[in-house]
Amino acid sequence: QVQLVESGGGLVQPGGSLRLSCAASGNIFSSNYMGWYRQAPGKQRDLVARITNGGSPYYADSVKGRFTISRDNAKNTVYLQMNSLKPEDTAVYYCNTVPAGRSGAAWGQGTQVTVSS
Repeated sequence: QVQLVESGGGLVQPGGSLRLSCAASGNIFSSNYMGWYRQAPGKQRDLVARITNGGSPYYADSVKGRFTISRDNAKNTVYLQMNSLKPEDTAVYYCNTVPAGRSGAAWGQGTQVTVSS
């Protein structure tokens, strides 16, 4: 299995910004679409952003215009820049391949994002 480690979460006020990072223990990025998922308490885990091997992004409507996904294949790292954060963005954020689990990618611990005043 390939381990994924997310970081960069925290507590931020509404309207603030955070940048999440995800590093992999193996080279899975160059051969897979990568995505950021989030799971709020009591809800299912949903894909919020995806980036293709060539760098083309996709965003869920709920984050479009506020979040930006990027990747650095050489560093086996994918990023999520989150701006204009809202309380409804509060969740644990995970990265994985899209679809999840390709190339042996295992879910990591995630990183908690809390948006609150």
